[in-house]
Amino acid sequence: MKSLCGYEPEFRTVFRLCFFAVLLGASGCATAPYHYGRDSEYIHGYRPPAHEPQIVVGRPSKFLDKSGWMWPGSLLAKLILWNHHVDSHVVSTQTVMAIQQYLRDNDIRDVKVRINGYQVGDEWRRTFHNKAVGAGWRYTLGVLSCVQYTIMPGRFFGGDHYNPFANSINIYSDIIPVVLHESGHSKDFAQRTYKGTYGFLYAALPFFNLYPEAKATTEALSYLRAEADREQWKAGYKILYPAYGTYIGGGIGQFLLFPWDVAVQLGVVIPGHVVGRVKAARVPEKIGPQAKPTAAELSQVEVQ
Repeated sequence: MKSLCGYEPEFRTVFRLCFFAVLLGASGCATAPYHYGRDSEYIHGYRPPAHEPQIVVGRPSKFLDKSGWMWPGSLLAKLILWNHHVDSHVVSTQTVMAIQQYLRDNDIRDVKVRINGYQVGDEWRRTFHNKAVGAGWRYTLGVLSCVQYTIMPGRFFGGDHYNPFANSINIYSDIIPVVLHESGHSKDFAQRTYKGTYGFLYAALPFFNLYPEAKATTEALSYLRAEADREQWKAGYKILYPAYGTYIGGGIGQFLLFPWDVAVQLGVVIPGHVVGRVKAARVPEKIGPQAKPTAAELSQVEVQ
């Protein structure tokens, strides 16, 4: 009985790990047919002026553009996800065009995209003007998100993310499935009536973030399938599955002490790599693109 009690925490950890590994395998599947969003489906807040570009790219900097190889957090992310393009701070034109095409295809007009940029004033302005989020959330969690953006600029520290309070996407990695994943978050939030509450639950409720993360992962993979981009579809499985594993491991690890938290993190990410590569290997050799709705079809749906 003593030995059983002594190993009980480890047993429970393994049990939870197996459970979430199964959850990992069931999440993020590319679904068909893909639903192309439209502006009339979204709950709007702040919409920038027509003359303001939706996507901005930061100026090159020899020092800042090498921060992905200096900051330990970025180095760890490269190692865990096994991809040197994570937090590379050098984003290709192909990646910029991919996010531009996604926003156009889904008629997402309100979100601001910063590629390797740092615009403090704009982030604060967008937060205060984003009335799709309740004032109570904007002036608490929204302000906190702006403070974090200000004092820990991703231009150096990296960390691709979507900020629902400012309705902004900040990208530092040259990985198309990752930028589509973050864009998927913006589409998800655009359809939410209670955006602030949804954002609060994401940040504060243990394991709740697994739902929006799985939703954004599925969105990215399904879009790549609909676009018949076989190369990026395979790349998506390989990067987004282990990335999802970090959220599972992080959720479990917050209840554990060192070194069990690290062990669980690695224990979930590794299966994520395995499952992702198995999924990638099963991508068909030949796939055809899904037909996009015409302007007439969209108009007909909106009238109904």
